[in-house]
Amino acid sequence: MKLKINGTNYNVIIEKKRSTHNTYIRVTKDLDIKVTTNLFTTTNYIEKLINENYNRIVDMLEVQLTKKRNNDGFYYLGKKYDIVYMNVPDLTFGENKIFIPKDFDIDKWYKKQAKTIFQSHLDENYSHFTKKIPHPTLRIRKMTSRWGVCNIKTHVITINLELIKRDLKFLDYVIIHELSHLIHGDHSASFWHLVEQNMPEYKKYREEMKEF
Repeated sequence: MKLKINGTNYNVIIEKKRSTHNTYIRVTKDLDIKVTTNLFTTTNYIEKLINENYNRIVDMLEVQLTKKRNNDGFYYLGKKYDIVYMNVPDLTFGENKIFIPKDFDIDKWYKKQAKTIFQSHLDENYSHFTKKIPHPTLRIRKMTSRWGVCNIKTHVITINLELIKRDLKFLDYVIIHELSHLIHGDHSASFWHLVEQNMPEYKKYREEMKEF
């Protein structure tokens, strides 16, 4: 099945499960329209539901298209660079281009930069934090659904490697968010009040991060 939106045909993938009682529609990062429904849901019903939710699907698609635009290519600390592969010994930055050796491990390079930058920003935010908390241990790894994770028992904060691609204000927000979890383990009003104490503009940054 296909759905035409703004002149482009998008795949409609139908997944039927006996255990699913309701019907859900979402747009994946691959720009497929995925319908999850019960095993006995008819095609006519699915087509009717898609037509009724056309505008919502367009909105979901636009969100994914924005994320795709903001993730395609080489980003570093909030700036996008055009990649040029060359016979050079190491990665080199130009004004708007980055010159990369062939077979270069970009993720390894990102992680090397992140170890220094993330630790520096963790230490800086910790030193100004408004509550007395244990100094956390930093870990860095790629995550698909979270920007950061805090283990309250071990005082380990894990930061998503993808933040090395973004403006440092977003890194600082995630660090403040996770430091606040060392006081409040939930997302209660008290938690968000503590976040706001340490980063008054957090709502703005949080909203902007939805485009990644």
